Amino acid sequence: MSELHVVFGTGPLGLAVMRELRSRGKHVRMVNRSSRVRFDKDLQTEVGGIDASDPAQSREACEGAAVVYHCIGLPYARWTQFPSIAAGIVAGASSAGAKLVYADNLYAYGAVDGPMTEDLPLIAVTKKGRIRAGIAQSLMNVHNTGKLRVAIGRGSDFFGPFATDAAMMGSRVFGRALAGKSAQVIGDCDRRHTFTFIDNFGKALVTLGEHDEALGKAWHVPSVPATSTRSFVETVYGELGKPAKMSAAPRFVISLMGRFDENIGELREMLYQFERDFVMDSSRFEATFGTRPTPLDESIRRTLHWYRARPAV
Repeated sequence: MSELHVVFGTGPLGLAVMRELRSRGKHVRMVNRSSRVRFDKDLQTEVGGIDASDPAQSREACEGAAVVYHCIGLPYARWTQFPSIAAGIVAGASSAGAKLVYADNLYAYGAVDGPMTEDLPLIAVTKKGRIRAGIAQSLMNVHNTGKLRVAIGRGSDFFGPFATDAAMMGSRVFGRALAGKSAQVIGDCDRRHTFTFIDNFGKALVTLGEHDEALGKAWHVPSVPATSTRSFVETVYGELGKPAKMSAAPRFVISLMGRFDENIGELREMLYQFERDFVMDSSRFEATFGTRPTPLDESIRRTLHWYRARPAV
């Protein structure tokens, strides 16, 4: 049997990592809290339910692993749980002597002018940005002690298979476009924004787990050049042969809705990402590992294909 890869999180990104690993013939163990799954298991895939924040349970889940991937996502209202989850996964990966690949986003940089590169300081002032920065810094500190080998892969707002209701470019764009309805978006639709295709993100994390030169660093995963939300939506409708229809919720509407929905309320501090240019530079990853992102029209076409054949979840 091939070496074991353990993936914490069976959300869109964890599933993208799983698909990439299975395409390479790897033995995969998927870990979540419930042990429920949204995919067809095969001989290459195990599934287990544990509390990742419990070091003892994480050690058991990671036993025999060569690489561990932290792809757990949480609703905004539960983000305070992230540090304890990361600590539990560190305990599990280090006990197995495995590499740890952590899936991160761009929140830790805060609002910056110009393209985001990996050299930027982690100086976010938002609550969620500080949480992300703290986790990334703690992981690099652990790496520097020699206790655990760590690489971090950062992506922007992702779209693709299984990225549905929780994704900015999920059901409210692809699902509604297929239903002949107006796409629902937020912020200034004409600002440039980087979007990351989920399959590119998953492949990039597996690449980081394969290469020792990736260790001890953060990497921006391959993503196509930034485009406007308007242009992205127009491409989606264009692939369907339909004229684009779109409505954008302004800040005051989101603030009002946030009074009644905790997760929407938590979104308010992150709205700067859609009210100004939000551009990620992934050239260092692409040059180092010789990887290019899937062209936008192809990735949108593949996402629409998944939505058409979407399993009942």
